[in-house]
Amino acid sequence: MLLNRKRSDDLSVGIERSAHRALLYSVGMTGSDFAKPLVAVVNSWNEIVPGHIHLREVAEQVKYGVYEAGGVPREFNTIAVCDGMCQGHVGMSYPLPSRDVIADSIEIMIQSHRFDAMVMIPGCDKTVPAMIMAAMRIDIPTIFLTAGPSLAGKFGENDVITTTDIREFAGKTQKGDMTVEELHRLEEEAIPSAGSCAMMGTANTMNCLTEVLGLTLPGCGSALAIASKKKRLARMTGNRVMGLLQSGLTPRRIVTREALENAIAADMAMGGSTNSVLHLMAIAHEGGIDLELEDFDRIGRKVPYVCSIKPSGRYPLSRLEDSGGIPALLKTIEPHLHKNQLTVTGRTLIENIADAVPPENDVIYPLNKPKGKEGGIAILRGSLAPNGAVVKQSAVKASMHVFQGRARVFHCMEDASAAVSGDEINEGDVIVIRYEGPRGGPGMREMHMTTSLLVGRGMDEKCALVTDGRFSGSTRGPCVGHVAPEAAAGGPIAVVEDGDGILIDIPNRRLDLLLDDETIRERLKTLKPLYKPRVGVLAKYAELVTSADKGAVLMTRHAE
Repeated sequence: MLLNRKRSDDLSVGIERSAHRALLYSVGMTGSDFAKPLVAVVNSWNEIVPGHIHLREVAEQVKYGVYEAGGVPREFNTIAVCDGMCQGHVGMSYPLPSRDVIADSIEIMIQSHRFDAMVMIPGCDKTVPAMIMAAMRIDIPTIFLTAGPSLAGKFGENDVITTTDIREFAGKTQKGDMTVEELHRLEEEAIPSAGSCAMMGTANTMNCLTEVLGLTLPGCGSALAIASKKKRLARMTGNRVMGLLQSGLTPRRIVTREALENAIAADMAMGGSTNSVLHLMAIAHEGGIDLELEDFDRIGRKVPYVCSIKPSGRYPLSRLEDSGGIPALLKTIEPHLHKNQLTVTGRTLIENIADAVPPENDVIYPLNKPKGKEGGIAILRGSLAPNGAVVKQSAVKASMHVFQGRARVFHCMEDASAAVSGDEINEGDVIVIRYEGPRGGPGMREMHMTTSLLVGRGMDEKCALVTDGRFSGSTRGPCVGHVAPEAAAGGPIAVVEDGDGILIDIPNRRLDLLLDDETIRERLKTLKPLYKPRVGVLAKYAELVTSADKGAVLMTRHAE
């Protein structure tokens, strides 16, 4: 009998559960429902984020599917932050901490109410990894339905507009290459539908990697938010979670080290967001899997960049969907994949893509003629980043893969952006933005406002940017982030001075402060790290967060 016992029986079985049953009756359940599995529909819907605003309707389709397959669905919501709206102000301190708040809140809801299984419906940057983290932590049968990308915008001669372009148009407007009126008209046309940003930013990178990890039905990752396909997938997902419950297939059996390495391989092939490094490491941490920066570098040197999607490439996500989506991409890089990875279908990843056909176009390049010989992300080390740094090399122009310049140091993104807007950055400068790391920020803000101004002004072949903060998935240009140790932890980035030489050498994976070791050591001896005032959730976050090279996960000091 114990083998057939449901978790939800904790709420409904036994005379002593009379009050529990009364509470369940009060929300519309019937006596016959108590014999059925209780399925959580974990939705990130809200009315402020474009990537989530359509998810109420999607969740209804999921619930139909659960009902059809004999379960009782009950929906609850998580918070969901739009990173795009957080750019360039204090709000950017909050998205990365929200990842842990979301994961914790799901754990609280699922464990408190004894759900038997979960359907996760994430959309944008932090909701996807947060929900996977929660799934790994709780480890009950779980399936994902990712929100899907939006359509790309069109305006004038610009037939593919994503949020990357919008911010760069701001730089063009500052230069006088575009009028303010034109910019305002473009804003109205730039995002024509619901869905996560139409490029391979962090949201769509993680949506696609959720499929690669085996947590969604095939074809879900790139299916457009507004497509009827997404609604069909939603209903099928609700059906399938009941199959997972029957077979006892849980996330930790699916998201193994082999699955994570497959995800890294796909990430490299897609030219995915650098934030995926943080998120995949955090997911691995929840599963007790050892994943290091070296794993990204090792796989990135073998798996080429083949997917021409903005911001690194030419096309929006809709063209990836038209070209066969993630199954077609995986079929292209199949020789680099582990063969026995299990998925929510009950079949292996390789079995899922057996009928996929790689396209003959320039959206997904053939493996023997890739867009780039190495993967989209590179891990750099050196005297400026002893513990590592991350760069999206697929989004860096070839002329900037090796760059030596003089440091211009700033203690926050706002000051750096003001210097760019004020024409204070010169050719040959390396902008250094420090005290923006996980603990020092706190919150590890994205430096996207500064990078967009640089690219929009055409300075991405004249200047570079290095930070212990991070970048938006839509960032392009010679931008190196995640520098570890961060300045607040006493890393060498804390002692860089204006005029110091800095070398960025992507082919040789180097990031060096061009000073002798003794000078760096002497400066570090007298360092008094800057402390930024913090309150509320950011104060708690700063106390618990680890460094970027560990995935910026939260740990008690005792656990460290």
